Amino acid sequence: MSGPARFRVIAASSPGGRTRARAGLLELGHGTVATPTFMPVGTNATVKALHPDDLLEVGAAIVLANTYHLYLRPGQERIAQLGGLHRFMSWDRPILTDSGGFQVVSLGDLRSVDDDGVTFRSHHDGSLHRFTPERAIEVQEALGSDVAVTLDQPVPPHASDRATVAEAAERTNRWAVRSLAARRRDDQALFGIVQGGLEPDLRAACTAAIADLPFDGLCIGGLAGDETAAERGAAIDVAVGLLEARGDGRVRYLMGLGSPLDLLDAVARGVDLFDSVLPARVARNGQLWIPGGRLNLRNERFRDDPGPVQEGCPCLLCRRFSRAYLAHLFRAGELLAYRLATCHNLTFTLDFMARIRSALRAGTFPDDLPALRAHAARSSPGAGSVQPA
Repeated sequence: MSGPARFRVIAASSPGGRTRARAGLLELGHGTVATPTFMPVGTNATVKALHPDDLLEVGAAIVLANTYHLYLRPGQERIAQLGGLHRFMSWDRPILTDSGGFQVVSLGDLRSVDDDGVTFRSHHDGSLHRFTPERAIEVQEALGSDVAVTLDQPVPPHASDRATVAEAAERTNRWAVRSLAARRRDDQALFGIVQGGLEPDLRAACTAAIADLPFDGLCIGGLAGDETAAERGAAIDVAVGLLEARGDGRVRYLMGLGSPLDLLDAVARGVDLFDSVLPARVARNGQLWIPGGRLNLRNERFRDDPGPVQEGCPCLLCRRFSRAYLAHLFRAGELLAYRLATCHNLTFTLDFMARIRSALRAGTFPDDLPALRAHAARSSPGAGSVQPA
């Protein structure tokens, strides 16, 4: 495609192959992003605890910022007057802004939805704010991100009945058309969102409806919620299978997915782009990802451990500090603990995505899947020692 986003596949499974995984290059206004990749989440124009130089060091090529939160504070007009979001947060690489659709789910009783848009009650001061598809585009254009996303209505996929899913999907499709009509900037890509929950026919119908529209990229929404991994995989297969049958070559972005094994599964099913707060959030709780499992640095056993969190890891934490030091920082409530732990988990995640890209480019991805799964394996938090899958 031409325009503000250009995506081309540089390595892919052959027709009838064992996976739908592909490697590509996504060209945006502030740089080229090698896919598949993961976007760290900078909700308030910052990835919590990290300096922009930290993001470069962990390997981030693109970050996500949240339209709704930036609209509330400090306001898109202020950011625009200060030179736009890139200058405001001192990040000269690509930025994708979420439309505020996630808050339709996350804010619960603080919002109400109708056919025209969403009314939010600010979680800061209780004030009322109205988001329509047009307003979401207006705010994102003022922010100046490389990629804007249409306003949608996600619903909890497993807990929602068919009528609720159908209504949300149809509303999302109508809002997509309105979003395109509201678009004014020709230097900002716009991605549309596919809803449809876990209902195969609804997911297929929504995929076809959004794919018929001239978006620069396609988001697979309404997942990474309360569904099982198998349910999520089936929904992805419906959407991606239909896109492949249509010969649709646009970039595919699954919203909100962040655990390594889940990322690997979605890549194998043909998804290119991901985001989640998960790696940074669990890091701030003392959970450090390592090959084959995780460590809980709040566990007593690490207080006297002189070794690095992960031998050979290039992150700021592992190059210079011990497990014992990080365990001390968490117990002392020192802010440096959050920075070091977040640097490690994002390095682990982005290095894992680089391993996947290397396997795809080398043509060995299907054969490398067992080793990649073993590297990514995680288990539920427990006593704090390495927890093999």
